[in-house]
Amino acid sequence: MTEGTPGIPPRIPPKPRLSPKDLHRQQAKDERAAARAAEQAVKDAKFEQRQALKHSTDITVFNGHHVIGARQLKEAFPDDPDDAVENPVRFRHQLVHGITLTVLAAVLVAAVVLAVLVSRGQLKIFAGDSTAAPTPHCPTGTFDYPANGTVHVNVYNSTRREGLATGVADQLAQRGYLVDSVKNKATNYRGTAVVVSGTKGQGAAFNLQRNVAGAGTDYVQDDRSDATVDIYLTSSYTDLVAPPLVDQTPGQLSCPRFSPTPSATTTAPGSVPAPAAPAPAVPAP
Repeated sequence: MTEGTPGIPPRIPPKPRLSPKDLHRQQAKDERAAARAAEQAVKDAKFEQRQALKHSTDITVFNGHHVIGARQLKEAFPDDPDDAVENPVRFRHQLVHGITLTVLAAVLVAAVVLAVLVSRGQLKIFAGDSTAAPTPHCPTGTFDYPANGTVHVNVYNSTRREGLATGVADQLAQRGYLVDSVKNKATNYRGTAVVVSGTKGQGAAFNLQRNVAGAGTDYVQDDRSDATVDIYLTSSYTDLVAPPLVDQTPGQLSCPRFSPTPSATTTAPGSVPAPAAPAPAVPAP
């Protein structure tokens, strides 16, 4: 009987025997495949767990993360009523912290109150400059009337009348004055006008006062070092004295704040002295 005859099973060739070296390689290969399969199984399990958390309806889970509530925090960090007594260092730190916050709050409140008082003019702060501020007074000397062409003047409109300073500046320029600045600038004075200068500009201020019509033109001295003069036009201003009628005789500056009745030489001819005006704040230069 030959191989392949019915009733006789076919002959299975025997497996080739592996050498020890090949056998070791095969075992290592099988172990790596098993390790990869186990690692993949772990990853799949974690992925399934994340997906389950992400689609969970539990309010303690948000976007796949567990949310810790106040109860869990309190359980993790319980209050210790005797902690301040048992830990004096921590108690001192808390005490210093509380005192510091209280002092800072008091300083902040004081700063706000001080700022409000300063803004309202109820409190004046001196910068500590060694140069004393000029004392308000009315010069008592007699001044000659200087030529108009020697007077440098700044014209300020302190009213709501549009173009007032420009119009007066044009008139002064026609009379030969040297007009330096024309703009809007406020003043607290309520007379006809107020003329401001330093010591060197008192003669020029006297000149301008003689050219303003009506009584009540006041003079204020500041600490400027040049001979320029500022004239502030208020709501009571009417016009300049006509050039032929300007009194050019020597005289004194008019200071209604300090002189209830100005002398006749400090007002335009024919004008009636007005009662004393309230003391104004010194305008800015």
